[in-house]
Amino acid sequence: MASAPPSSPAQRQRVLSGMQPSGSSLHLGNYLGALIQWVRMQESYDAIYFIPDLHAITVPQDPAELAERTRLTAAQYIAGGVDVNRCTLFVQSQVPEHAQLAWVLNCLTGFGEASRMTQFKDKSLKQGADSTSVGLFTYPVLQAADILLYQPEGVPVGEDQRQHIELSRDLAQRFNTRFGETFVVPKPFIQKESAKIYDLQNPTAKMSKSASSAAGLINIMDEPKVTAKRIKSAVTDDGTEIRFDREGKPGVSNLLSIYSLMTGKDMDDVVGHFEGRMYGHLKVELADVVVDRLEPIRSRALELLADPAELDRLLAVGAAKAREIASVTLADVFSKVGFLPAADRGPVGAR
Repeated sequence: MASAPPSSPAQRQRVLSGMQPSGSSLHLGNYLGALIQWVRMQESYDAIYFIPDLHAITVPQDPAELAERTRLTAAQYIAGGVDVNRCTLFVQSQVPEHAQLAWVLNCLTGFGEASRMTQFKDKSLKQGADSTSVGLFTYPVLQAADILLYQPEGVPVGEDQRQHIELSRDLAQRFNTRFGETFVVPKPFIQKESAKIYDLQNPTAKMSKSASSAAGLINIMDEPKVTAKRIKSAVTDDGTEIRFDREGKPGVSNLLSIYSLMTGKDMDDVVGHFEGRMYGHLKVELADVVVDRLEPIRSRALELLADPAELDRLLAVGAAKAREIASVTLADVFSKVGFLPAADRGPVGAR
């Protein structure tokens, strides 16, 4: 993680991150692995958070569902502690500079370079060439544009996203070399391993919306009784001892990790608390802890969703703030690559 930046807003380092609106709810892995980190970072950094709906359409989407899920995701961000007065929160498609910069960067990206991106290779192998869109192929370039538009010093990501950050760094350096200093070369802020949450039914696999069974997920928007039932039905391990052993006891270790992260207690203290007790005791207490933590977030998200006009207004304010930054970067890029200036081009706030 980066060291603590200066506290003055004018001197704060800028960070940027986002999560796709790819499901009807964020799950516990999203919350513990990303969202609570965002909440912390908005206090010390110039934080920019967005909902990458342009990325979502690289695979087929129902338009009505995409719109609904975008609002759902925004509502959960805010309900989870993202403060629109302390950060910039917006929807990607409402800032056209993302797609415009992506085209310029596409023209600087080698075909072989894009072909080697791991996520594209994995997804295209599963889907087949005829079912794989060009958008999915160029997805990492759009991701690079998302980042470079805002000149962030760092991007908080999981280890599986490191390759995409490296592409962003390569493209920034390539553009700077060819056209002159333009982009800040961003650094990945790799999240700690302890924040990784595993599937309740398959504790060797990361908790994911693409899981084969919904029973392995803890979703923020689930009814409390559903959440409690899934925790109490979680897979455990042979034996009866409650100890943290990721290799030997992956099921119990996953539950202990969740308990530790949700309560803020040290793992040794958590293990000591359950010493001599049964798996059932761990599950019951954990269910109570998780429900108590998530239910206020769920309730607040539902309140926000009940007034979509106000939610849309908040996102529009965020998009305007984002465009004030993005339009300046894009104007500089367009000028350096030789595009003629348009009469209405310039910072949004100055129009």
